[in-house]
Amino acid sequence: MKRKRDFPVEQVRRFLEPGPVVLLSSAWNGEHDIMTMGWHMMLGWDLVGTYIWDANRTHHLVRNSRECALNLPTVDLLDAVVGIGNCSGRDGDKFERFGLSAVAGEEVSAPLVGECHANFECVLHEMRNTDLYNLFIWQVVKAHVAASPKLPKTVHYRGNGEFMVSGAEISRRKLFKPEMLDEP
Repeated sequence: MKRKRDFPVEQVRRFLEPGPVVLLSSAWNGEHDIMTMGWHMMLGWDLVGTYIWDANRTHHLVRNSRECALNLPTVDLLDAVVGIGNCSGRDGDKFERFGLSAVAGEEVSAPLVGECHANFECVLHEMRNTDLYNLFIWQVVKAHVAASPKLPKTVHYRGNGEFMVSGAEISRRKLFKPEMLDEP
């Protein structure tokens, strides 16, 4: 058995972060913005939940537009990811400030971040938990993914200003029942 110590409950995210940091882009009524986000989760094959604080400008934009884009940056964009998270869209255009390309989506009016490895266009699926918890449930309606690299180096926030970079892949495919795999 591993020896363990007490750990501050408010820091458990250092171990339980659900996935890579994303850039959530939004647009409404002639305004657009990007925010850095680590608090998101898969809820099904095409459903994603995001926590967006109600004092955040993006909360206002997505609540009114009912759509967004989730953009997957890679490690080469880490400084921009941190910079975007450290400033407000109220202070100017973040696309311009960080030298990012705003690309038109096919299904949503939110701009896609051209430099990101993948872009997922989303529409609001439900908001029963939005007023209580600032939780938005999105349905991905269009996905764009770069052909290479197949396994991009994504960044995962560990808290306290520290990130983990995705690493080597380990396969246990042979141990899975065929019906439990995404692809035969």
